[in-house]
Amino acid sequence: MSTKVYRYRVKSLNGLLNKQARAVNFVWNFCNDTQKHALKWRKRWPTGFDLNVLTAGSSKELGIHSGTINAVCEQYAKSRKQFKRPYLRYRGNRSLGWVPLKGRDLKRHGDAFRFAGNTFRVFNSRLLPEGKIKDGTCFSQDRCGNWFLNIVVDVADAETRKQVRGVGIDLGLADLATLSNGEKIENPRCFRQLEEKLAKAQRARKKRLAAKIHAKIANTRMDFLHKASTDIVRRFDYIAVGNVSSGKLAKTKMAKSVYDASWHSFKTMLAYKSVANGAWYEEVNESFSSQTCSACGALPESRPKGIAGLRIREWVCSGCGAVHDRDVNAALNILRSGRRAPVVGIPVL
Repeated sequence: MSTKVYRYRVKSLNGLLNKQARAVNFVWNFCNDTQKHALKWRKRWPTGFDLNVLTAGSSKELGIHSGTINAVCEQYAKSRKQFKRPYLRYRGNRSLGWVPLKGRDLKRHGDAFRFAGNTFRVFNSRLLPEGKIKDGTCFSQDRCGNWFLNIVVDVADAETRKQVRGVGIDLGLADLATLSNGEKIENPRCFRQLEEKLAKAQRARKKRLAAKIHAKIANTRMDFLHKASTDIVRRFDYIAVGNVSSGKLAKTKMAKSVYDASWHSFKTMLAYKSVANGAWYEEVNESFSSQTCSACGALPESRPKGIAGLRIREWVCSGCGAVHDRDVNAALNILRSGRRAPVVGIPVL
């Protein structure tokens, strides 16, 4: 059994959610004030239960459900402990709207959902599976002002498949991913396509237009990554991906392209979708994967070396004479490395 979040765009009562979000901010700031008071007078730090006691009976005055108040208090204590900070930031007008709720308080009502006596209609992008709605469910707002309902449910894990079809994946910038079977997934470069339009909006200080362009870039990128990752998980039973570090490359001149490719999100999607579909997923050491001959397993003298070798996209092994596409060769070595020893890299090295 695993936890999954289903996200639906809300198309009614957005004004009510805006009002409730302001009340949620008030409760959050009260929790922060209470924490600062405890720090000042060296009192015991309040827990989520203590904050619930202090806010008891305020539901009617604030105009929000009591379960929402409890969820805010518990989330404040949890976040403070998670980030190991004495207190957290205050929530104000610049904070994105957020209305948490208890799973038991949200009820299904046909194609809509009932909460606190109100019916929220949503865009049914996909069917919600039958099952208990868990705590952690919330309404959230994006920078364009749109509201979304995020529903947390438990779903049964699929049976683990036999490793019949395996694939190694080499991540890159020219192509987002190169598969060991020779396929290449083109990098959509979502940011690059709208970079000039975004720059014009920012120079003209059109904040709302800039926010819409940013949202379009993010949505286009996520849609592409979801489709690509789903296709790979459905076709292959075993998936090995190189452990390329986007964080390290983001400190170089390639930072903009690295962020645009979004390798981390792609690997995350492959990981959780593999679990949901019964496939095997491993992230392996890709050291020397592009320099090792996938045919004979040797490190020939003709291999591409150093930074200058990054420009070499095809090379011939001086040992066995095999002709390699650089990325396909790396993907083959990643697949072999994962099947043998997923944490130590290519065995011959």
